[in-house]
Amino acid sequence: MRNNLGLTRRNFLLSAAALTVPSFARGEAMAHMPPKTASESFNPDVDIELACKTDSVRILSGDATKVWRYAGNLLKGPANTLTNLPDSYLGPVMRFVKGQKIRIRLKNELPESTITHWHGLHVPMEADGHPMAAIDPGQTYVYEFEMRNRAGFNFYHPHTHEATATQVYRGLAGGIIVEDEEERALGLPSGEFEIPIVLQDRSFTDDNQLFYGGGMHRSMFGFYGDSVLVNGRPDFRLDVASRAYRLRILNGSNARIYKLQWDDRTPLTIIGVDGGLLEKPETRPYAMMAPGERLDLWVDFSGRSVGSRLVMRSGEFDGLVPPMAQRMSGGLIVGDDYPLFTVTVTRAMSDSPKLPEKLSTIKHHRPEEIANRDNPRPIALSMGHMQVMINGRTYSPDDLLDIERVPVDTVQLFEVFHDHGGGMGMGMAGMGMGHGMMGAGMMGGGMMGGMGMGGGMMGRGMMGGGMGMMGMMNMAHPVHLHGQQFEVLSRTYTGDDPEAYATFKEGLIDSGLKDTIIVTGGERLRITKPFGDFKGRFMYHCHNLEHEDMGMMREFSVE
Repeated sequence: MRNNLGLTRRNFLLSAAALTVPSFARGEAMAHMPPKTASESFNPDVDIELACKTDSVRILSGDATKVWRYAGNLLKGPANTLTNLPDSYLGPVMRFVKGQKIRIRLKNELPESTITHWHGLHVPMEADGHPMAAIDPGQTYVYEFEMRNRAGFNFYHPHTHEATATQVYRGLAGGIIVEDEEERALGLPSGEFEIPIVLQDRSFTDDNQLFYGGGMHRSMFGFYGDSVLVNGRPDFRLDVASRAYRLRILNGSNARIYKLQWDDRTPLTIIGVDGGLLEKPETRPYAMMAPGERLDLWVDFSGRSVGSRLVMRSGEFDGLVPPMAQRMSGGLIVGDDYPLFTVTVTRAMSDSPKLPEKLSTIKHHRPEEIANRDNPRPIALSMGHMQVMINGRTYSPDDLLDIERVPVDTVQLFEVFHDHGGGMGMGMAGMGMGHGMMGAGMMGGGMMGGMGMGGGMMGRGMMGGGMGMMGMMNMAHPVHLHGQQFEVLSRTYTGDDPEAYATFKEGLIDSGLKDTIIVTGGERLRITKPFGDFKGRFMYHCHNLEHEDMGMMREFSVE
């Protein structure tokens, strides 16, 4: 499981030294909110201490790997609220029930500031993990909220200004399972037959430390590792019985997109996505998963003999990353075919649940409920000259466009599309660029915990020789909107490479409720998103974490 990039210890040290810039406090220029404390009037059903801490975990054979991780302690609540994944650096899987009142005490035991976002949850601004709520080492931030989500599989991770990518890469991530009565009534596989699967790619040095290389190209295209870890483990193997299982899959990678398919081409049975169960099961030959997306699979091993094996692979596709990003992705080239994990049937069982024909009821918004049905709000994605932008601007907490001011308790229509040259992206390119870019040392930080963290930017406005705008246009972006999940109304492709598009289009899952969507070059998506209950600032951004840290992030002011 060593890297396939020819990285020796000496080369690692030299490359890290070449990219290192002076360390500094993350987000110094931002006016941080004071840490929120516990409210005497809030009586939680669940009370959790969640520490962000440094640790060493044995991932590969030999030396232990230095990581950052979440460690949970249940103070009050059902015994199954926290479940640790075996031998993993990942945070505990949290299990909540709709209607519960939840308190989480986030303790920062790291050497830099941090804050945690509950990706997919519908919570007030002060409980959402806004970058301006980041806490310093030694501080505690108290989240208090009622669980309003329907049943689903969600994601928690840092949302620290200009440090999300590095903190997630070091190991800060975990899953959240929400239950409700509608889902419980279905009798879906549970307990040992419900398996969380977290996909992440990593690279390692010869002494088993995390390697975060790539410099300027990493910042522009995202980080791509040369090993895939599942639940924090290499060469992941799952022993199953000959019956139905529920695999709850999360793409927790920084930038890598996967094309999930079984090696024997057994179709995937999809029962849920980001926002919970679909209305009815769907069968696809494969499924695309961008960072931040979740997928709920019904997998029935009935009829398979003991000893039989099935391998989940990421299959071949084209056109989602520029050729330069493919060349820098090491031994696991983006768009190539490679294994993710292996399933082995080790015991026979005659009893197995049946797949329900109907799974859930989803409230679809009628046209008359959409406040701006004739005037959609744009989310225009653009790249160029070492800038990644939304609506022509990078992130600044003091910069709001009129289209980013949203009335509370309304349903809004958005169009999401690529804009590379002319139009909104280039027309606004000179505005609001002071924040979200870190000058000559973006993502600075030196070598912390045995990991090369330096560089990223090599001067302003420099794209590097031969990169070319045309090659960059085709890069797909996973777009995440905080708050309530949305519905995809349409996805239209008018690009100039239909052959490449055909290699992944059947795996773009737009059914059900989503909070993260893949937007590829040449596509235009229409989505409807409610903004209910809570006023305040809520982020929307690219979930390629390096892009997010470069400023491909904006926020809505819900008023």
